[in-house]
Amino acid sequence: MVKRELKINLKSFLIWTSVILGMFIVVLSIYPSLMNSETMSGIDSMLEMFPEEVLKAFNMDLVEVASISTASGWIKTEGLVFFLLVGSLYASILGGNILLKEESDKTIEFLAVKPITRSGIITSKVISGLIYITAFDLIVSAGTIIGLWLLDDLVLKDMVMLLVGPIIIFYVFFALTLFISTFFSKTKKIVGLSFALVFASYFLQVIGSLSEKVEMVKYFSIFSIYETRTVLVEGSLNYLSIGVGIIIILISTAATYINYNKKELV
Repeated sequence: MVKRELKINLKSFLIWTSVILGMFIVVLSIYPSLMNSETMSGIDSMLEMFPEEVLKAFNMDLVEVASISTASGWIKTEGLVFFLLVGSLYASILGGNILLKEESDKTIEFLAVKPITRSGIITSKVISGLIYITAFDLIVSAGTIIGLWLLDDLVLKDMVMLLVGPIIIFYVFFALTLFISTFFSKTKKIVGLSFALVFASYFLQVIGSLSEKVEMVKYFSIFSIYETRTVLVEGSLNYLSIGVGIIIILISTAATYINYNKKELV
């Protein structure tokens, strides 16, 4: 079953991985030539137009550790935001579709005649999903780290934490949408819901970072599980938040088994 799942989901994995990795390769290859004194002067003028709260939300106020004058600085700011969003979207859509598509495509009837239980079906889906999400993160991280090393612009420890750390967020989105999908029978609705979950969560994170008055809002965001700002400023991970993420994953996965085993399949 796991082999079957890996084969079925290979195409989407290659597309999503190629998109983010291709973008990073292009940016890293042209970035040094773009960052001349004239360009930096224009960027500095543009940044002065933004309120401090907005710059803080995107970590662009941390000039000493994340200056966009360097390729690594771009990865730590705009690049990391793009990576988080694309990775979260991929994990959410994968989680929403991987189990539900058997009903939507009517292949559940084929699986029903096989010597495999519903719990066995879920297990194979979870394993293959985790394999692809892990591979997505590691391939993009490795490609980015190699690119920065070639540019002689790499602090390995920082970049490993920044690029590999978000994998906990991807796992959470996968587990949540996998559970949510057990309440549906068609993939169309779950795809839209997956997009909404990611962008709503990111919106809460940004709003909560703009002011101390609304800081509490960001703790309702899945992205608060992995605080990139904490990594940049303190050079460490928030293990309490990561622990919360693991608990969400375990509860969502257990709820998926319970709900799917009770579900009337069509």
